[in-house]
Formats: sequence, structure tokens, C-alpha cells
Amino acid sequence: MRRSLTAVVSLALGVSMFIAGCGYTTKSLLPSNFKYLYVANFKNSIAISAEQSNMRMYRGYRPGMEIDITKAVTDKFIMDGNLKIGTEDKSDLALTGELVDFRREPLRYDANDNIEEYRLKVVVNLELKDVKTGKTLWIERGFAGEITYRTTGSLAVSEDRAMKEAIEDLARRITERTIETW
Repeated sequence: MRRSLTAVVSLALGVSMFIAGCGYTTKSLLPSNFKYLYVANFKNSIAISAEQSNMRMYRGYRPGMEIDITKAVTDKFIMDGNLKIGTEDKSDLALTGELVDFRREPLRYDANDNIEEYRLKVVVNLELKDVKTGKTLWIERGFAGEITYRTTGSLAVSEDRAMKEAIEDLARRITERTIETW
């Protein structure tokens, strides 16, 4: 008798959890009045003439990174589909950003102190505004996309490929930050 009661209670609990759901959804959590997003061209604010130090020995700059970021972010929003890309004057939201840092940090060395693995980090500052009200919905400072990559062995990746993947990671994170708003 006790086993059947336990089974019935377990079944009822399972059915109620299934009906209630866990609260996770893949739909946008943005208000339904936001349909179009304008992605402004990212501005490059990296100080390329700044002195390097022991702490920032592997600082770098690649021409055109801000263009690649703008394109990757726009493409990611198109692929996501929750917001349509619009023009500046006909959009509900406007995303502006500036590239503030590009870091290449060594992670692993071989026995001869040659670098075998790096972490690439692309850092931006972001702002999302409601175009109609002019209200800032959120600001993110130091928002980053990153990737680790090896320079030797069968898992070696070129720095160009790693840069592309770091920018794709940044674009994914920006899209999630905008759409999921949690």
C-alpha cells in the first residue's frame, strides 16, 4: 500500500512539474513593442600609441577590427531572428559600441619558454537605447568575447582564425545580453 502511495505522489509531482514548466524559454524576453534594432558602426577607441609595459607586453591592434565586430554583431542578430535589423531612423532600439581593448595573453609555455597557447580577448563598451523615448536600457563597460588557442601541435590554430572566433563569441554574448535581458 505504501509503495503505491509513493508511486502516485511521485507521478502527481512529476506531472505538475511538467505542466508548470521550469520557466526557461528560447523566446526573447524583450517587450513586444521592440521589433527593429539599429546597430551603429563600432568605434575604435584603442590607444595604439600607448606605451607597453610588463603587464601589457602582448597588447596588440589589428586594423579593421571594429568593422569585423559590427558585421559579426549584425549577422548574429539576423541569425537569431528576435529583432530585425533596421535603419537608424526607423528602429525601436539602437545599439552603440566602441572597441576599447584587444588582449593576447600567453597561457602555456613549453620547456624552452616558447608560448604554446594564448587567450585572445576583444573588449568593448556597449549601450542599448530605446530610440522612441531616448531612455538608456543598459550600459556594459568592459564587455568581452574571448577564445583560447594553441600555436603548436595538431590543435594549432592561426591567430587570424582565433581572432574571428573571439569576435564571434563577442557577437553571441552581445546578442544574448540584448535578447535575454537577464
